[in-house]
Amino acid sequence: MQSNPAVEAHAAPDWPAIVAIVLGVTAFSVAQGVTYPLVSLVLAARGVSSTMIGVNAVGFALGLAAATLMLGRLTQRFRANHLIIAGLVGCSLCLAAFAVFSSTLVWFVARFLLGFCASLIFMLSEAWLNVACPDRLRGRVSGFYGASICAGFAAGPLAIPLFGTADGFGFALTAVYLALVAFATATLMYSTRTTPEPTSTRDIFRFFRQAPMLIAMVFAFGFADIAAISAMPVYFVRTGHTEAFAAISVTVLALPTAVAQPFIGYALDRLPRHRVAVGTAAVAALSYLAIPFLDAPALILVAFAMLGAATFSLYTCALTMLGERFRGGMLVAGSAAYALIYAIGSGAGSSLTGAIMEIGGPDAGPLSVGAALAVFTAAFLLARRR
Repeated sequence: MQSNPAVEAHAAPDWPAIVAIVLGVTAFSVAQGVTYPLVSLVLAARGVSSTMIGVNAVGFALGLAAATLMLGRLTQRFRANHLIIAGLVGCSLCLAAFAVFSSTLVWFVARFLLGFCASLIFMLSEAWLNVACPDRLRGRVSGFYGASICAGFAAGPLAIPLFGTADGFGFALTAVYLALVAFATATLMYSTRTTPEPTSTRDIFRFFRQAPMLIAMVFAFGFADIAAISAMPVYFVRTGHTEAFAAISVTVLALPTAVAQPFIGYALDRLPRHRVAVGTAAVAALSYLAIPFLDAPALILVAFAMLGAATFSLYTCALTMLGERFRGGMLVAGSAAYALIYAIGSGAGSSLTGAIMEIGGPDAGPLSVGAALAVFTAAFLLARRR
């Protein structure tokens, strides 16, 4: 369903809903930022094999997939804001299970449920954000939303050096934090006046047909984002940089990305949104392509920071354009489609980039991702002209 800019021009934002959404999604990203490294470190300290650690991590991905497929049925039976609160409470209970139990099987089930609950929060929050926000503010609110996600992912792993991996204290503290956020979110919802509409699994797949370029944008984001996080640190080590440099590069990737999103959001509200999307894709492509030709570590980190900010900006653009174009149940369907295609893109980004580096050498990694982003940029420009 198309939006009506004339009607929306003077619409008031639903600020209690926007605050609740940002609180919830930040909590989701903190929980995921804690869980990914902390679970692996604890299992490794217990002597669990790398293979079993990998199998355990699959539980989270399976939970994400299950939530996507069940989203239509759930939204038809329950209100979306109630599902978000249930997701926050579920995440808190899963983290508490990590703190209380030591069974690998229990942890697998907990990671499945954590992925399920976190996915509900993520998908419904995106849809609700677009419902609660008028189009004149959509870019700026989406930019702040994206910055909150980045900040949460960056803050989550800090629980490890602060509280260690023993005794489950990091899990327990994060569980308490999520429970408090769930209470705050429930309190704010008494003042909200909007809520996402129900959707269906059929709508999710219909969205793929109706918005192929938005789907392509999210795929490109997932592909390039995970390539930067998982493959580029390996690239740096293989090209003669230290492990400390590779670790610093991840921090350099995350912080400017969070800072840049509100500025991208402002640009989305002031400039033609497809031009902002094309510009961010072009900057990401050029940054990837430039890295193999840079020698100075400072210049490499600058290019890497630009790469991270531009890559995540693709998602901020896609989220803003989703709310600009669609209404009703298609908003929730679009958010679910985004989650699904991001999972596919990130899986392709980590596996293909690693394989390309093995076959063609380290430089083939960033060059191939840069070339893929350049092709996407050209395709997006061609599609707009048509």
